[in-house]
Amino acid sequence: MKNEDQHTDHSCLGDRLTGPAARRVAILLVFVLLLDQISKQFVLNWIFAAPGIYPVMPFLNFVPVWNPGISFGMLADGGQGVRAGLTLLAFAVVGWFFWQASRLDHVQQIAAGLISGGATGNAIDRLRFGKVVDFIDVYVQSWHWPTFNVADAAITVGATFWVYSIFFAQETN
Repeated sequence: MKNEDQHTDHSCLGDRLTGPAARRVAILLVFVLLLDQISKQFVLNWIFAAPGIYPVMPFLNFVPVWNPGISFGMLADGGQGVRAGLTLLAFAVVGWFFWQASRLDHVQQIAAGLISGGATGNAIDRLRFGKVVDFIDVYVQSWHWPTFNVADAAITVGATFWVYSIFFAQETN
């Protein structure tokens, strides 16, 4: 889990949070966050204004869904405490990724940026609306995957990269 950005002295908080590895994580976070929030604002103005099913491709619709829980609607009945906890957890995870960035390999840094951007995007929704904006409906015939958004997709891809790095990445030192 080491890379060329690792330093033997991690005592300086500023260096740890602003070094090359943290910048890589931050760039991906900002990219995902912007893509997520712009897409959500677009669909809020479009499909949430006139709710309906908007076919995009033979396996893809855009549909307006407010998700008060986490992935797949889990914890939807948890109330304000769960929503506040999820928001705090998202920011804690982002903070941990930045704190650890210089110790992560390149694949893990990419994963950290994707997960951080997605977690931040959904946390912003919870702060703004008390729930998350979902709109991407992928389906095969009558079977529909739970509706999701760009942040959810980034978190899923980031988690996949993280798992890959655990099982297949090589130590560089």
